[in-house]
Amino acid sequence: MIAFLGMYDRPETAAANDQLWAAIRSNLDKGPETLSRGIDPWQAWSSPELLLAQTCGCPFRTRLYGEVELVGTPDYGLPDCPPGYYRSVFVAKKSATLPPLEQFDRTRFAYNDALSQSGWAAPLIHMQDRNILPGALIETGSHRESARAVAEGRADFAALDLLSWEMIQDYDDFADALCVVDLTVPTPGLPFITALSQDPAALFIAVKSAISSLEETTLATLRLKGFLHIPTSEYLAVPTPPGPVLTELKIKARG
Repeated sequence: MIAFLGMYDRPETAAANDQLWAAIRSNLDKGPETLSRGIDPWQAWSSPELLLAQTCGCPFRTRLYGEVELVGTPDYGLPDCPPGYYRSVFVAKKSATLPPLEQFDRTRFAYNDALSQSGWAAPLIHMQDRNILPGALIETGSHRESARAVAEGRADFAALDLLSWEMIQDYDDFADALCVVDLTVPTPGLPFITALSQDPAALFIAVKSAISSLEETTLATLRLKGFLHIPTSEYLAVPTPPGPVLTELKIKARG
C-alpha cells in the first residue's frame, strides 16, 4: 500500500510528517511502515494500492474525481480563510512602494504546475477577472522554485499556496527579497484521498484522531489545527481556467 504526504513535505517538516503518518498507521492497524517519498504524485494518487495521500483541489476535480474517494481536508488555520480553506498569494520583488497586481500585466509569471489550484487555477481566474494577462509563462515544478525564480529575477511575479509561502518565509533566506502584492479568494484546501477499494470513513477517523494525539511541537511544525469534511460539491464548484497552452496562444494573439 502507498501513503503519500508530499504536498507540504520538505526537510524541515519531514520528521513531523513521519510522526503524523505513524499515528495514522497505528490507528488503522495497517499500512506501509514509511511514507512514500520520491514517488511521482500521479503514480501515488491513481494507484489502486493507495491507502492515503494528500492531493490538490485542481487535480481532484479535473482528473481524480470518480477515480478516488475523498477522505477529508486538513485545517491549517490560515488567516482570513474558513476552516479547511486556503488561498494564493501573488509575490514579487520588494520595492520602495508596493506595486499593484495590474503592474504585472504582460510580465513574466512563474507557476509550479498547470494542474495546481494555488499556483495556476486560482491565480489565472483572479487575473482574468481583472483583465491581466502574463507576458510569458515559466513553469518551475514547485512553489518554492517559483518564489526563488522571482527572487533571482528570472520571473517578475508568481502565485504561491499561502501555507507554502509561510514555510518559505520560515525556512528560505530568499524570501526576504519578496513581498505579497495580492491574494486570491479562498478555495477548499488540499484534500486527503484514498483508493476506491478503501473505507474513507475509517480513514477520516484515523486521521482526525492522529492529529488530536500529536504533540504541540509536531502540530506547530505542520501548521495543523484539525481535520474536517468539505463536501465534494465545494471542490467541484471551483472554476478551472484554460491551461498554459491556450494561455500562451492568447499571449501571442495579444502580443
